[in-house]
Amino acid sequence: MLIAALIVFTQGGAQAWTYSYSTTPNRRWHEARKWCHQHLTNMVTIQTPEETDFINNLLPFNQKYYWIGIHKVDGVWTREGNNETVLEDVQNWAPKEPDNIVGQDCVEIYIKRDKDTAKWNNEKCQSKKGTVCYSASCTQDSCSAHADCVETVGNYTCQCHPGFHGPRCEEGEQTVSSCWNQPQALSVMTIACKPLLEPEQGSHYCFHPYGSNRFNSSCRFHCELGFRLLGSPQLLCQTSGHWNNPVPLCQVEQCPVLNHTNISGGGMNCSHPIAPYSYNSTCEVRCDEGYELSGGSQMRCEHTGRWTASVPACTIKKCSPIFSPVTGNVTCVDTLEPFSFGSRCNFNCQEGYNLTGDSTNTKLFTALMSNSVSSSPVVQCNSLEAPPHASVQCQDPLGVYSYGSICTVQCEEGFDLIGTNMTQCSSQGSWSHTLPVCQAKKCNPINSPPHGSLSCSDPHGSFSFGSRCMTTCDEGFLLNGTANAECTSLGMWSADIAHSKRCPALNSTTYGSLFCFDPHGEFSFGSQCTSTCEEGFLLNGTADTVCTSLGTWSADIPHCLAKRCPTLNSPPHGSFSCYDPHGEFNFGSRCTSTCEEGFLLNGTANTDCTSVGKWSRDVPRCLAKRCPTLNSPPHGSSSCSAPHGEFSFGSRCTSACEEGFVLSGTADTECTSVGTWSTDTPRCLAKKCPSLNSPAHGSSSCSDPHGEFSFGSRCTSTCEEGFVLNGTADTECTSLGTWSTETPHCLGKRKSHNLLIFCLAGAASVLVPLLLIGLGFLALFILTRSKKRGESFSNDGVQLHTYTCTML
Repeated sequence: MLIAALIVFTQGGAQAWTYSYSTTPNRRWHEARKWCHQHLTNMVTIQTPEETDFINNLLPFNQKYYWIGIHKVDGVWTREGNNETVLEDVQNWAPKEPDNIVGQDCVEIYIKRDKDTAKWNNEKCQSKKGTVCYSASCTQDSCSAHADCVETVGNYTCQCHPGFHGPRCEEGEQTVSSCWNQPQALSVMTIACKPLLEPEQGSHYCFHPYGSNRFNSSCRFHCELGFRLLGSPQLLCQTSGHWNNPVPLCQVEQCPVLNHTNISGGGMNCSHPIAPYSYNSTCEVRCDEGYELSGGSQMRCEHTGRWTASVPACTIKKCSPIFSPVTGNVTCVDTLEPFSFGSRCNFNCQEGYNLTGDSTNTKLFTALMSNSVSSSPVVQCNSLEAPPHASVQCQDPLGVYSYGSICTVQCEEGFDLIGTNMTQCSSQGSWSHTLPVCQAKKCNPINSPPHGSLSCSDPHGSFSFGSRCMTTCDEGFLLNGTANAECTSLGMWSADIAHSKRCPALNSTTYGSLFCFDPHGEFSFGSQCTSTCEEGFLLNGTADTVCTSLGTWSADIPHCLAKRCPTLNSPPHGSFSCYDPHGEFNFGSRCTSTCEEGFLLNGTANTDCTSVGKWSRDVPRCLAKRCPTLNSPPHGSSSCSAPHGEFSFGSRCTSACEEGFVLSGTADTECTSVGTWSTDTPRCLAKKCPSLNSPAHGSSSCSDPHGEFSFGSRCTSTCEEGFVLNGTADTECTSLGTWSTETPHCLGKRKSHNLLIFCLAGAASVLVPLLLIGLGFLALFILTRSKKRGESFSNDGVQLHTYTCTML
């Protein structure tokens, strides 16, 4: 499938550069060059930076990019067409190109590439890329013979020769001195070109501003009817003394060669007064014996290069069908076709009847029976006369126009039969049906073209078979098609009637509208159409297109592409799904966000891509579900890991107790996806010491800050009157769950009167001093031991008290 576009740029009604491009299919370099040549154009060679920008803006993006007409010839980069060397200062290579890899001898151009756009790259010629062709804007008729046509980007300009001015340099100065000074004018006037000869079958007329065949003389050539001009229609005498082009030739118009072998039963003789099958050649068809022409016998080649008629056919002549006589029968032998030239029929009568005439009847090429079938008198009907443009053929078993005769009517070619085509002679001598009418076939009515007129000759009725119509255009308009057309025997015009150029009908693009200004009719030459897109869509292509004089649009109808919103990314710990009626993240897309288990949306789930290419709202975040705040247990502490935030989904907390306390419950707990802790917070319970009993003959009192006989409990023992403690009165429950001291005992008190007797009697004895000294040391020793164990001491279970003995 071929997709090509012609982009024709015009300015001020004059034709300018034409670019052709094709991307379907992509082609190899040599295939692209051939495609360009087939379209009477050359590959684009890009000569200036301005043309580079022009091409880059004009062509659509093609993923394979485009070939240009530059390739390597004998190691040198050369332009296709004129084989010019591409100078280094005009080469437009991308960075690090050309890389001179073997086989990469053709050049592509990066059209609308994000990087190195409009730059060149050498590539293998077998690679397939887009094709872009170019046709020069300057033609023979772009400027007059008094100017040089100079190409510009997207246009051309006429550079006038000295002494001429105007858009096409057709206006000459009245005097030489108005352009040059006198000496220079005299030197120019001496320049002369050779006189021009009239071309055979043609003529020319000249304009001589400075004398016959002098400098700036211009001559225009024309050909006689039936001949066409080959070469430049206008010649100019240049300062070199030579005409700018050779004298053109007048070549006779050629008609298609006629095939003699297609004529069955006949032959053709032709006369060629000028050249074989050319203007004024005539051909005549003659049929063999027994055959007749269907159509005119002669044809002539007209000045338009068309024959005046199609080749007729030679059809075999036929006789009317033969029916068996009433009292007999007939048998026929047909050498070619039934009842045709050469057929032979034999008649036989029934018993009791005799044959009147010959028993054998032969069909002659004159289509008449050589002998009558029977001479028996029968009922006669009126003779029949064929209606206009028709013929009547009768089957007369008992005589011409007699009882039993059956006549059929056949219309000439190009006429339709109206009525019944058969009638029969009845026994009452009347025909069963009136003869039909042959009416000329109708062609579709033709209206005068806009900016033109139509004149017709109608020999058989308006717009009927044989009608000939000729179209002429108003001043300023040219024929688009054939000027003459004939209504043929098939009820169709031989050619399309000329009309102002019409381009193919345009349809608005999807999601867009088309507005056209049609000065000469809908989608006709000069029509200008502008495409617009609906809200939320952007044009991809050129908005405006013009119906050119070639009957093609200057640009393809663009597409309306939905505006694109920035690419969305899924939120952390979440995802989104989108509905994209016009493409991913384009206008009309709706995206819905969802969160993973354990996370909640912080915002609106849905967002829409609006007509301005922006999202209606930001993508929400996924926040981890939060569990209730976790407090450390009394007499304990907690440490937590929080990957998604304090006390949020995934947080793990571990509880520990202070010294002297133990956990009651599970140490670890986790914040679940439903926002609750996996276990309750444990408690820290004080360690228990063994139960403490009061000593015999004593009592204990305890302070229990964390529970009876628990860590921190302090107990004090006391004895009843007459008993003293043996041990430490206070004890405490430690962090290890043990008491700091053992439980003390309560011991009974001893009497002390023997000591008093010793003290009183000692005064009278001589040994009293010594005894006192000894007792003092003993008491000191006992007292010292007593302070280490408490306030009293005992001897064999008897409490001792210290007394001071004084001298009386």
